[in-house]
Formats: sequence, C-alpha cells, structure tokens
Amino acid sequence: MMWLSQITIGGIEISPSGLWLIVGTALCLLELMVPTAFTAVCMGVSALLVSLVALVVPSWLGIQIAIWMLLSCGLVVLGYRINKKRTSRRIQASTEAEALTAMMPNQTGRVLYEGASWQARCADGVESIEAHDKLHVVDREGTTLIVMPMHLLERN
Repeated sequence: MMWLSQITIGGIEISPSGLWLIVGTALCLLELMVPTAFTAVCMGVSALLVSLVALVVPSWLGIQIAIWMLLSCGLVVLGYRINKKRTSRRIQASTEAEALTAMMPNQTGRVLYEGASWQARCADGVESIEAHDKLHVVDREGTTLIVMPMHLLERN
C-alpha cells in the first residue's frame, strides 16, 4: 500500500486530510453548478468524512480511497431511498383541475392542476371532456393525471 505523509501539488505541500477536505469541498460546490441529483454532494460529504478519518488512521491511500468509495456508495443509495419515499404518487390536498384541451375517450389531453399544465386522461375511458370542464383528480400514473369530470361525480 502507498503511505502518504505529505502530497506536493504545484510546489505546495498538503496533508492527505487537507487533500480530502479540498476534494470534498469541490464536489459539494460542483452540485451548485452541475445538478447531479445530489450524487456529487454525497461523494463530497464522503470525502469530508475521510478527511476526518485521515487525521486518525495512518495515511494509507488505498484504505482512504476504499473508505471514500464505501461511504459514497452508501450515501448515494441512502439518498435515493429517502428521495424515493418523498416523491410519492399521492395526489396533493387539492384535487380540482380544469381541462385546458378537449379529451376524447382513452386519449390524453392537458389540464391545469395546482397552477401547472399536466398531461391527463379520463378515468372511465368512455366520457369525453371538453375544454374548461371542471375535473376531479383521482390518481397519477407517472406524469399523467387520471381525472373524472365533476358533473359525473355530482350525479352520484
């Protein structure tokens, strides 16, 4: 294994802990310029943690890189799991929408929902929807809202 006590970069000597600190900071700042879905932040935080480990553990580069890789992978997986739970399929408290375009049965159209235009289709597959009809959002499949005309719900 490679033993490191000091690293020389451009005539400046940096400790391994200092190098990990610079790498971690650079990766965290990279997220501000290039959105990477927090992957760069996870890798940066891992490098910052390795900079702390490098103060205590002997400066073996191979061990530090292995620790950094394990921490990075763990944080990325944990981050995706947490993010996946936060972005659920559930519809927000507001379930009212307005048709922006007409929709024929089993065809998609556009609706105005929570101030944004969404792709939508009618839940029953039989009813056609006219532009400006008031709709009730019943579900979501990916980025497509499943809607029902309010007049159908009011009849029942």
